[in-house]
Amino acid sequence: SLQKDYQDFTEDMGKHTISFKRLRQYQQVVEANAASGLSPEQASGREPAGLDGRSDPRAEFRSTSPLQQVDPSIEGRSGLSLDHIEWLGDQHIQTDYELLMQDLQRNDPDLAARTRLIDPLIAHYHLRLGDESTALSAFQRIVNDQNGRDTADFLFLPVSDASASDPDHRGTHWSLLLVDRRNREGPAAYHYDSFRGQNNEFAAMLAQRLGTRLEPVRMTQQRNDYDCGVFVVDGTRALVRRLARRGRPAVLHLDNLVADREQLQRRLSPAPNSARAGAAAA
Repeated sequence: SLQKDYQDFTEDMGKHTISFKRLRQYQQVVEANAASGLSPEQASGREPAGLDGRSDPRAEFRSTSPLQQVDPSIEGRSGLSLDHIEWLGDQHIQTDYELLMQDLQRNDPDLAARTRLIDPLIAHYHLRLGDESTALSAFQRIVNDQNGRDTADFLFLPVSDASASDPDHRGTHWSLLLVDRRNREGPAAYHYDSFRGQNNEFAAMLAQRLGTRLEPVRMTQQRNDYDCGVFVVDGTRALVRRLARRGRPAVLHLDNLVADREQLQRRLSPAPNSARAGAAAA
């Protein structure tokens, strides 16, 4: 769980002062919300603030936002807001990943059991920035099922350029790393970056830590400075659809991908559970 991952991270990564402080602040917010009886909907309605305590609406949607309330359950959530040019934050990506997994579990339980849509916080703080023992522990919890068997063939990991040591660099860009582990002896990784390879270095570091080799792929390039997160979630959905066709896709390029922010807004918007379930399939 995110709570267990947070505890492991703070125990193993306390020497990284800035990251530890930011995650500790996040944990304090979660505990305070729980103590005060605030629902996720009420907590998410609070005005966001930057690390310096000043109101910073844009900072809420930067690549790492540990101060946001993160509720692992979709049921009962009133929905997330996403304006026309707002940057996606961890919670937007994680929520859409949860919706996608719910849809996959209904329509293709076999593929769902072999697919992992990784929480952006875990991908960033544990797998890429964590020390060896932290990364290994997180990786094992990701790939192993309830019986301790490694059943994960496909890992989808959001990649952030946020710094672990610079509090002023909370992240400006998202990209996507897909790890194909069907061949456990020779897993392959594919990095999808919609902004001229800005995250290539970080993706290479993450791939290396996961013991994979990077294979070249193409992706449609964004035409603005705010849709990189939309490309991540829509790219994930496009790749999952290809994998659902069974067999090994001959081409994993996403050079024809169309990122649809309006569709994402509809998926994240307040809706009854039945309506949200239908939106997840879009």
